[in-house]
Amino acid sequence: MKPLSARSPDASLVAVERFILATRDSGYRSTPSAVAELVDNAIQAEASRILIRVERDPTDRRWPLRLSVQDDGVGMDAAQLRQALRFGGSARFDDRRGLGRYGMGLPNSSLSQARRLEVLTWRRRKAGLFCYLDVDEIAAGDVVEVPPPLSATLQDEALDPLTPRGTRVTWRRCDRLDFKRASTIAKHLCVELGRIFRHFIWEGLDLRVNGEPVVGVDPLFLHPAGPHSGATAYGAPLRYELRAANGEVGEVVVTFAELPVAEWHDLPNAEKSARGIVKGAGLSVVRAGREIDRGWMLFGAKRRENYDDWWRCELRFEPCLDEHFGITHTKQQARPSQELVELLSRDMEAAARALYGRARRAHEQAKLRRRLAAAERAAAARERRLASPTLSPLTEAEAQALARLAERVPGLLASRGDGMGYRLVIDTLASTRLFEVFPTEALLIVAINSAHPFYRKLYLPLLEGGRPGDEVLRARLDLLVLAAARAEVASDAERPAARALRQVWSDVLSEFLKDEVDG
Repeated sequence: MKPLSARSPDASLVAVERFILATRDSGYRSTPSAVAELVDNAIQAEASRILIRVERDPTDRRWPLRLSVQDDGVGMDAAQLRQALRFGGSARFDDRRGLGRYGMGLPNSSLSQARRLEVLTWRRRKAGLFCYLDVDEIAAGDVVEVPPPLSATLQDEALDPLTPRGTRVTWRRCDRLDFKRASTIAKHLCVELGRIFRHFIWEGLDLRVNGEPVVGVDPLFLHPAGPHSGATAYGAPLRYELRAANGEVGEVVVTFAELPVAEWHDLPNAEKSARGIVKGAGLSVVRAGREIDRGWMLFGAKRRENYDDWWRCELRFEPCLDEHFGITHTKQQARPSQELVELLSRDMEAAARALYGRARRAHEQAKLRRRLAAAERAAAARERRLASPTLSPLTEAEAQALARLAERVPGLLASRGDGMGYRLVIDTLASTRLFEVFPTEALLIVAINSAHPFYRKLYLPLLEGGRPGDEVLRARLDLLVLAAARAEVASDAERPAARALRQVWSDVLSEFLKDEVDG
């Protein structure tokens, strides 16, 4: 059998004209995920400013949109430019110190969205270098290698601004963008890139889309610079060390956050969707400061449920651990190794279950808040008709009890305006009293004891009942309790006796209701 010549086209590793068409389906989820590859390259080229433009191309009627990404990075020489346009052609191949690794990002992402890729790069203001890849030319067999770069006069390229050095990547004949309108694409780019590159933006990266600054979007709602913040961290971050295949030890850091249910519970559904609350549950996986995946993973046997929208989790890891996370060249998906699952899932499942329970209880408390608010408003409206109470500071035991209650009831101590306000809450108290009273300068806080038979036998059925008149009767009971509490603090001198009477009355009522239950 006669061997084929080493130069025979039948023996080449890649059929270029077919490969270029097949690689267009390499799996980028969206236009923002493809553009993110260009932002990666700019950041790795030490850019501090990255300008993205999506606009109409007056020279092309069939595919009227073009997209460009311009940066002020270090730029490239002719050899580097030609290498950058090769699939796998990177001087940083398998480099674990930055965002890139395989050298596939520029050609792969670009040709997944457009039929022509152009690159202009410069290291001085007067002249630059130009090179391109054209899908149709390659598919026709007219081009089998990256063309030699051409000299370009920067003044003719309408660069704005013309920085001392930099690179501009342009997609022409864009036939696979997510949307047909430039404004819609720009809007989605701002949101997605703001989330993917949030850590870089917070550290000072100037990233713009059609002139508009991209704001860092925090899926945990923790960062004060985000468009929406107000969440609170849940516990201390979990930290793990993991050994890579080459023996290097990398760190994994997992952070949890709770969204403010009390403040956001009543937002319209459209606003919840706009903020990313709805359908935002799960984990954000961040590699070297850049988000590469998000979704429901590493939570063990805990399945995703509705209340899981109200907490968040972020996992950050170092590139040396790529194999443990199953990172591919498109940097869009994490596929955790079994070792990683065994290391993390038990702790993460426990946290997920605890956070789900806290979110569910917070929603129940928020619904209860609405029902109790009517009595609070009615009492506050009548407060001006009553003599002002003379209040002494809370005892140390009362202050400690109030502090513990405030930890369990978000926003408990928030004042609602001038004059004495009222706050009615339901909680399991350590005492046997039907309710506890905590007078402060701005609020009279009354906590009904859910462990008392009065609550179980009378109050709770009215709270949960749907019969006509139940809500009105319960609201009157609320006012009865608030009136008893207000009478107790009317005179500072008589308060100890009133408190003692409340204890005796609560115990007698408990005994009477128990006898009523037992027959």
